Amino acid sequence: MKDRLDISSAVEGLYDAFPFPPDPLIDEAPPGYNWRWSWPVAYSFCTGQKPKKQDIRILDAGCGTGSSTDYLVHLNPQSSVVGIDLSGSALRLAKERCIRSGASRVEFHHLSIYDIEKLEGEFDFINCVGVLHHLPDPIQGIQNLALKLAPGGIMHIFVYAELGRWEIRLMQQAIAILQGNKRGNYQDGVKIGRQLFASLPENNRLVKYEQERWSFENQRDECFADMYVHPQEIDYNIDTLFELIEASGLEFLGFSNWEYWDIKRLLGKSPELIEKAIDLNYKKHYRLIEVLDPQISHYEFFLGRPPLHKVDWSHDQFLRTAIPELSPCIQGWPSENIFDGSYRLVNLSRQEYEFLEACDQASGKSQLTVEEILTNISVGLETVRLLQSRLLILLTPSSDYS
Repeated sequence: MKDRLDISSAVEGLYDAFPFPPDPLIDEAPPGYNWRWSWPVAYSFCTGQKPKKQDIRILDAGCGTGSSTDYLVHLNPQSSVVGIDLSGSALRLAKERCIRSGASRVEFHHLSIYDIEKLEGEFDFINCVGVLHHLPDPIQGIQNLALKLAPGGIMHIFVYAELGRWEIRLMQQAIAILQGNKRGNYQDGVKIGRQLFASLPENNRLVKYEQERWSFENQRDECFADMYVHPQEIDYNIDTLFELIEASGLEFLGFSNWEYWDIKRLLGKSPELIEKAIDLNYKKHYRLIEVLDPQISHYEFFLGRPPLHKVDWSHDQFLRTAIPELSPCIQGWPSENIFDGSYRLVNLSRQEYEFLEACDQASGKSQLTVEEILTNISVGLETVRLLQSRLLILLTPSSDYS
């Protein structure tokens, strides 16, 4: 218990000294979106269908300076949001951020995940990004969160991966060695770290890795401190990650950065190897991908508490009777060149554009089914499935199939 309190106190000290993330405060809603923080889109990703209710409770567990909380409020206008964090300095910025942006349906608590039982009730949607890997006991942390997840609810988690953070861990150790008994003085740690990067040869592996991946964001001391002088970090691989997931007692619903986990992007030249990989159990399949592409620096994924009704749109008649609508996480619409939920450019065909246009025009009116829209637009059901898989549309089963 003492070690846990000491570590928690050290983590609190870091974020009191360097509140994170250091995103600027603005007097309007935050720009753009992150589909993982949009309840209808995230729920659709996890289950295949739009959720039946929008007036939900959301918990931002480890909200920091409130950047994620701000998005959660604005992307989910019928929800109520609760943010908790260990750092009082970060929470003061979170409150100011939400006041200035007009995010009014939110409350904050100076609270550890270990004390989460002090919050009343359960939550339909829990966001916990960049937190569990800084806890002295992540398993206890995820179990505490699981107890607060309502039946039918989903939770989004983000934790570090060891393979893509190897160089970071080495620099962390170098700074700690040079700090000696001054470790815990985070300003001193940042100073030493910057001196190290400035002094090492340009072709040094740690310098090259920093320049290639992190130097832009690490211009800010808050980001540099979070990465290189953090007092507590646990990095995962697929095996240890699923030990954490299984300890939660929740259902694994999939990685939200699903493109990384597509074996075809790595072995597309060899159908024989792809077939071998597909035949592996899911842990070995995922492990194969991460060892073949060891740049991975984090895992992001959804968990859910049953009952979760998942929809299979592979049946043509079922899909024809579905009611489609435009995803709220699209940028550039209306245009044939838009950005999808992951901010990737999508060049729509004329038929795809017309289908999305019909979904948009039907919104708020007597909604049309897929079949009704297709009577006027020459597009196949596979295209509809593709639009749904790319989170460009949300689908609701008709009452006949509910």
